[in-house]
Amino acid sequence: MNSSEIKQKIEKAVNDAKAKKPLAPSITNTVTANLVANAQLAVGGSAAMVYLPDEGECVAQIGGAVYLNMGTLFPIYEETIPRTAKKLNELKKNWVLDPVGLGIGSLRTKLILGLKDNPPTIIRGNASEIIAVAKLWNVSEFENSNGPVGVDSVDSVESAEKAARALAKFIHGAVAVSGKEDLVTDGTTTVFSKGGSAYMEQITGAGCSLGGVCAVYAAVSDPFTAALTATQIYNFAGQQAEKKCRGSGSFQVCFLDELNNATAQDVAENPFTLKEE
Repeated sequence: MNSSEIKQKIEKAVNDAKAKKPLAPSITNTVTANLVANAQLAVGGSAAMVYLPDEGECVAQIGGAVYLNMGTLFPIYEETIPRTAKKLNELKKNWVLDPVGLGIGSLRTKLILGLKDNPPTIIRGNASEIIAVAKLWNVSEFENSNGPVGVDSVDSVESAEKAARALAKFIHGAVAVSGKEDLVTDGTTTVFSKGGSAYMEQITGAGCSLGGVCAVYAAVSDPFTAALTATQIYNFAGQQAEKKCRGSGSFQVCFLDELNNATAQDVAENPFTLKEE
């Protein structure tokens, strides 16, 4: 796949999301649910936030793709997460896993370990989270890592590339690694997407909402295209919003505006570099 083909796929995903307004339900953390939903709406999708087990199975059936975020866990999630993932895999639906805070407490680790048997088609996280999932699932040899510190990464995107490729091959999907320069891979083709803004680190939910937007595009395209399109629009919108905002508060508003106003060509032409295995 060359750069021209990738750009064509990105443009189609952006246009299809706006035209079809796909439902991309989320089981996401309570801290960031508002931004996740607003970002999904901004790019053309439709949002629904649920947390009960039967609700998860229901949205697996009616949604185009689903987003599971492991941020603020409730005891009920011990049932909700595996049941929803199993139903999604039975239905062969695309779904996105965001392993936020992997390493905090035992439930998070237990749930993500269990998802190895019903894996997502897209995994999105920071470098330390991606390395931690690869280690937990025993899918690759990789550089040493102390794991994420809370929800923050202590590893570089480059150091997670091997783990990301291995995970992508294992799930037969795509992995997106967020950092100063974002990485998206299907295990064979790897793209480094440029742009974004330092303000993204100063608002709550930039990464979580990116996962939700991945689900919107996963409802209308293949996992690799979906993960890359979401990453590209975030990097474009973040860069544009920084030019117009006055600080972190107004950045969030400007960012949502830029997500909403970005054209398919804007997203496709956001700078990226292509690397083949």
